[in-house]
Amino acid sequence: VLGLLEASRGIGLRNAWEQRLRDRTLVIHDHYLACPIQTGAKPTQANPKIQRHKAAIARVTASKPVRLAVEAGLFPPDTTYFDYGCGHGADIEYIKRLGLISAGWDPYYRPDETRVSANVVNLGYVINVIEDTAERREALINAWGLAQKVLIVAAQVLIDDRTRGVIAYGDGIITSRNTFQKYYEQEELKSYIDQVLGVDAIPVALGIYFVFRDEFQAEIFRASRFRSRATAPRIRLKINKFEEYRELLQPLMDFYTERGRLPTLEEIAQPQMFPVEPQNFAALQETFGSIKRAFKIVLQATDIGEWDAIADKRRNDLMVYLALSHFGKRPKFRDLSPIIRTDIKALFGSYQQACTAADLMLMSLGRIELIEERCRQSTIGQQRPKSLWVHVSALDQLDPLLRLYEGCASRTLGRPEEATVVKFHIYKPQITYLFYPGFDTEPHPALHTSMAISLQDLHVRYRDYDQDNPPVLHQKDQLLTPDYPGYTKFAKLTQQEHKWGLLEDVKAIFDQRGWQQCLLEQGAELRGHRVVWRKDVDELKKKRMQSKIRSTSM
Repeated sequence: VLGLLEASRGIGLRNAWEQRLRDRTLVIHDHYLACPIQTGAKPTQANPKIQRHKAAIARVTASKPVRLAVEAGLFPPDTTYFDYGCGHGADIEYIKRLGLISAGWDPYYRPDETRVSANVVNLGYVINVIEDTAERREALINAWGLAQKVLIVAAQVLIDDRTRGVIAYGDGIITSRNTFQKYYEQEELKSYIDQVLGVDAIPVALGIYFVFRDEFQAEIFRASRFRSRATAPRIRLKINKFEEYRELLQPLMDFYTERGRLPTLEEIAQPQMFPVEPQNFAALQETFGSIKRAFKIVLQATDIGEWDAIADKRRNDLMVYLALSHFGKRPKFRDLSPIIRTDIKALFGSYQQACTAADLMLMSLGRIELIEERCRQSTIGQQRPKSLWVHVSALDQLDPLLRLYEGCASRTLGRPEEATVVKFHIYKPQITYLFYPGFDTEPHPALHTSMAISLQDLHVRYRDYDQDNPPVLHQKDQLLTPDYPGYTKFAKLTQQEHKWGLLEDVKAIFDQRGWQQCLLEQGAELRGHRVVWRKDVDELKKKRMQSKIRSTSM
């Protein structure tokens, strides 16, 4: 990560190795890399006093782990919340504002509060500030003991940053404020949680995991993360009976769009076990005699091929989910929720057939030529010489093998919440997440950071880009599906830039300075998502360019 082992021929001798460490302001202390604090005190003073409470951040909004849990639907009405190690208590107040019962405890800020059980318990950025390994383990176990439904665990993950001034201490580091910080590798954090609690923690973002008490709920959550978008087919024919009962038939169409199949009699009869509103279908059965007969009326007014495509989409969703479950503890059929079991029976025939299909797809990931073929055949994404770039909003519309390819990274390590674009490497097993903060607002957004994950060893590499001259993104409409907000505007800009000849030299316009130079040479500037003439452009040059643009348009 720090580049210490690059150009290894130059560090074969001890003096050369020590010089490289000095160049990077690093030392090795008890088999740990450290960046010494530049103070008068000795950097290796024995047993420094750790002031954990200083690590607490005074927030005015919810922390990222709690916000992600709310967005994931883990806080339905009547949910109770407890914050184990709540610090200043911002998350407690945030959950209270949602109208829910919320409490917390902290050894420094709220030591007298009672530690109580709750539906959702948050252990947010606590274990990484406890320097004693036994106490750290105890905190994790105690928090899990209080969690009735879900435990949220968050900890700092290791990112290359040599500017903080820290020294090695135990298995973590001491900051210049004398607060202990245990920086985990992402996969190390998951292994730690799984080992201590005997669970299969679900990564939702860097350093953030959900641990479910109920395995049914865990599998529902896992499966939901790999569900693709689908819309009901358009009405193509005006069928009198369909028009007469359209309002009655709509819930049936919605259910099929959501599940890729028709509801079963068992689902309608036992709504307490299935997310089905029985009143939506009782009238259908009474009117048409059965659900199947009712759906035949729907098929008369729509294209049956589109319904088959929805079933295929849901079948692929399940295959991706089951293939990725191979990396953890694949659930037994009886451990799946009733609705997922019914999905599998309807779409595959049996659980064994579903798992076999999923495993075959997973095995095919080892064929790099097949990955290349699927990337090159993709109608979604921007084709590059060695990769395919896709906006995160379009991932669920990709070929299932490519979804599985990306899922191998996100399922194990969690997809970075701020990721804008996913880079599918074609000639090596690697996924890179790219962060373009201005993707929606800037015509050519600047690349801010990237996170590359090797699928061979799950090694993670982070990179921050120089914001004085960062790489910029061109033709961003190519990364999207047409239903993305702003797609038409983005596509028009790309067409206009092609006509102006602005995109011809890809290498020259790779970074911001090169792009600005290209605009200057062409006498152009951007006004929002439009190319316009610069006010100071030479008239003769302008006429030549206009002639070129007209010839390009013909």
